[in-house]
Amino acid sequence: MGIMSAFDEKYALTGKFIVALPQINDGGIFDHSLIYICSHTAHGTMGLVVNKRLEEFSFSDLTFQLPIDNYAKLSEISLYSGGPLEKVRGMVLHSTDYRKDGTIIVGKDIAVSSTTEIIADIAFDQGPKDKLVVLGYSFWQPRQLEAEIYRNDWFVLDADKDLLFETHDNEKWQRAMDTTRINLENFVPVTGHS
Repeated sequence: MGIMSAFDEKYALTGKFIVALPQINDGGIFDHSLIYICSHTAHGTMGLVVNKRLEEFSFSDLTFQLPIDNYAKLSEISLYSGGPLEKVRGMVLHSTDYRKDGTIIVGKDIAVSSTTEIIADIAFDQGPKDKLVVLGYSFWQPRQLEAEIYRNDWFVLDADKDLLFETHDNEKWQRAMDTTRINLENFVPVTGHS
């Protein structure tokens, strides 16, 4: 069974990480990126980059756009660039202790919500314990991501809640690469044909 048909049956990427391998080095958003896959279906794949912090826009900027008054003074909440599409669309990857209408449980310990209610709850310090607030997302057409994995652009990993929520952004890619056990000095980004 080829790799393409192996992915067809189970849509095995939902709730997984993909880590960009070294040949994706264009300096863009996917360079050294770690992506959490929220949905992998016959209609395509949607994921969120989880290690690229936005510097030009803050959580306070986001809450000022909503009808929220007197919100809690929170310690730093970073915003992340989730991908190149709809860069003003906000989503929150979070722990499953928070569940409201519109919350989708993606993995064992990880959910995603995209309502203004979760932003308000975070602003009032009533949101999920663990959270990543993301603007924008990444999307691949059907079979596109599978083809990129096949040509060694990405490595698939089991999602790790600690890596997602507890690891410093600058360390996420390297920690993910360390779990692959790929020796980057010997890595050859070419697939074979027989």
